[in-house]
Amino acid sequence: MSESAAGSTGSKRTGTSAKGNARGNAREKGPGTAQVLRSAREAIEELTGLEAETVSSVSRDEDGGWILRVEVVELRKIPDSVSMLGSYEMTLDADGELTGYRRLRRYERGKADPQ
Repeated sequence: MSESAAGSTGSKRTGTSAKGNARGNAREKGPGTAQVLRSAREAIEELTGLEAETVSSVSRDEDGGWILRVEVVELRKIPDSVSMLGSYEMTLDADGELTGYRRLRRYERGKADPQ
């Protein structure tokens, strides 16, 4: 009985180690989401000279890279509800390095999208 108990305990440890290693390997493949978000905001501000207001979406592509949409204040107005914003799509590789960006649209903050 002690051998089977030891064997089952060993199996559990092996299973846990394999899961732990899988998680560890995923972390080693590149930066985490929070780090990518910070890097993207800094990059768009440096490239455009404009203030990044928010990251409105983030997803991974099939190659392990990142696709983000960042809202940028392009023209501040008073009141702030009529300030002009730009929505930028940014692509980053699996290491979090910027591979491209483009403005998708420009809009007034207080206006809803027509649907």
